[in-house]
Amino acid sequence: MRFALHAVLAIAAFGLAGCTATQAQTSDEPRVPRTAGPMEQAEGTFRFAVIGDRTGAHRPGVFADAMRKLDLMKPDFVISVGDLVEGYTRDVSEIRRQWEEVEARLAVLEAPVFFIAGNHDYSNEAMARIWLERRGSPYWSFMHEGVLFLGLSTEDPPVALPPETIASSRELEEAMARAPEETQARLLDAVREQGRAPKLPGAVAISDAQVAFVREALDRHRDARWTFVVMHKPAWQYDSPQFARIEQMLAGRKYTVIAGHEHYYDHESRAGRDYIVMGTTGGVWLKDGPGRVDHIAWVTMTPSGPVFANIRTDGMFGKEGPGQPTSMPEGGVTSSDQ
Repeated sequence: MRFALHAVLAIAAFGLAGCTATQAQTSDEPRVPRTAGPMEQAEGTFRFAVIGDRTGAHRPGVFADAMRKLDLMKPDFVISVGDLVEGYTRDVSEIRRQWEEVEARLAVLEAPVFFIAGNHDYSNEAMARIWLERRGSPYWSFMHEGVLFLGLSTEDPPVALPPETIASSRELEEAMARAPEETQARLLDAVREQGRAPKLPGAVAISDAQVAFVREALDRHRDARWTFVVMHKPAWQYDSPQFARIEQMLAGRKYTVIAGHEHYYDHESRAGRDYIVMGTTGGVWLKDGPGRVDHIAWVTMTPSGPVFANIRTDGMFGKEGPGQPTSMPEGGVTSSDQ
């Protein structure tokens, strides 16, 4: 009993000492119950989002819903990995109509959007001209907070597909527009039955001029604390000799590579660096498994490197609650928009 009494007194004395110290440090303010982590943001920290393929054969409503939800998160900027329009047409009026549709969906975002040319966006000379008119260069670079961003084009020049392949793609688009859930279910059933996903057509094209552009950008920003390389097709999976040259230029740098096109999330490590293939943000699912997901990659750039948080678009909701339309500023798109 005497031991127990001494223990209680000792604990009480420790607690009183703790209160005295806290009161001494904060005057008459009560002690706030919290851990000791800093609340201020470290210098050089910023956040951006990456969105996956909207097309081909987009599932109606998914992309518009994702953009409304993404705007709630207020990223500093957004990067699309490409395939925003269905494309594969030379009809200039139709190309412009498709871009206007996408631009209306993106207009809900307060943050700027950076564009990567996907095969559906940049599939022939007519689409290349419209891209130049509306978007600018098919490949680019910029610096932000000491971080270099390189946007590559894997359609440089546009990669032609056989007419029968384009016709099949258009049939799938029309089926998805008529009966998206039924069409998607039949497609996945066929994939399960065959035991493998269909191989996407096309190749990677990166011009010598683009390789020279990348070399110049890397030389100009040797002091970049990190480098992000973003493209549409995952060029390292296509045995692209031009991309192999770019990888050689990146050796010795801290960098991350992000791509899309495959409609299935994947991650691998090459030479100790992260290589990420985005899932979809509305595009048709071509493969079954855990990587079959509509998501947004939320990237926090810290002083020690990037931190990725992949967020399922069907796992976000606004203040209205789950299953309710997300409210938008006056003039924004409605929950029924595609």
